[in-house]
Amino acid sequence: MIQTYKPRLVSLFSGCGGMDLGFQSAGYDIVWANDIDQDACATYRHNIGDIIEGDVTSQAVPDLQKVDVLTSGFPCQPFSNAGSRRGTSDPRGKLYENTMEFVEKLQPKVVVIENVRGLLSTKVDDRTLIDVLEERLESLGYFVQHRLVNFSHFGVPQNRIRVLVIAVRNKEWLPGVFPEITVGKDLSLKATLKGLTKKHLNQTELMRLNPQALHYGSMIPPGGSWKSLDYEILPERWKKIRDNMAKYHYPNFFRRYAPDEISGTITAAFKPENAGVWHPVESRIMSVREIARIQTFPDQFEFKGRTVKSKYQQIGNAVPPHIAFQIAKQINSLLNNQSNAHQRILPESHELNVNRPLHKQPPEILSRFEVAIAAE
Repeated sequence: MIQTYKPRLVSLFSGCGGMDLGFQSAGYDIVWANDIDQDACATYRHNIGDIIEGDVTSQAVPDLQKVDVLTSGFPCQPFSNAGSRRGTSDPRGKLYENTMEFVEKLQPKVVVIENVRGLLSTKVDDRTLIDVLEERLESLGYFVQHRLVNFSHFGVPQNRIRVLVIAVRNKEWLPGVFPEITVGKDLSLKATLKGLTKKHLNQTELMRLNPQALHYGSMIPPGGSWKSLDYEILPERWKKIRDNMAKYHYPNFFRRYAPDEISGTITAAFKPENAGVWHPVESRIMSVREIARIQTFPDQFEFKGRTVKSKYQQIGNAVPPHIAFQIAKQINSLLNNQSNAHQRILPESHELNVNRPLHKQPPEILSRFEVAIAAE
């Protein structure tokens, strides 16, 4: 049958595959992917396909022809309020330079970078890191835009604010390269977690908490936090904070979102003290599957890893597949409108394409993700 050209994707800092799942579901061939985390790579191989495991700084840029899109989600912790905030003084804060090396050698038509809002304020000498990134990309012949977006505006059921940087070779693509805002979907926790049972993959996996955390967390009402508790029952260290909230920047420990609220940001540091990880109505934190739902991973996507904690970290570090799918579709429309010269005849089943990582799951499992998105 006749199909339009399937764009070729190179993925850096791929993690467990949130970005890559979205692009793959939109019809891309993932020709090279890399991550350093052993557990994330195990999840990626189980659900998506081949991935090079190892430090990107020790990886030679692959000899690839016709790379259409390069994605990069270099570690955000050095720039994040939830992380170290050490910026480029953290060795991980300089991994963007490896992204630039890949871009320079592979010359993709489009570059997509996703990161935390700290990218806009982190300094490199006397400039912000976002300025450095854009100037580097422009020097390599790209036209660049960045936007600060809340992923909930695009159908992701959490208030996750991130910076998207998209660079293109063709200047005419720039106005239409970002996806359009999605409205009208119920993003509440009640709707997001609806229908989950213990039979769902990873649903019975919960991180173990200390008795004190369980004690105080169980007393917090839906929609509340540690501020909902009577002063007299607080531990002494919490009383000191309550006595001088301004000094401690008004922390909101043990946030429990109500069923009709949208979740806050799912983070890699899945700590009940600092993140809204409590189940909206039950006296426990949310399961691996529940936070995967909030991150828009399909229920058939199974998380692997040596510990439950590593699975929480993988999900928190991931780009929600839903937003990745929308970005991928938008770019795909531009790539396919560029020229029909790339059209080719593909076999009815193109799972045997040697340039494409093979699913270890039946292909129909993850294709349901595309069907679900299309139906919204």
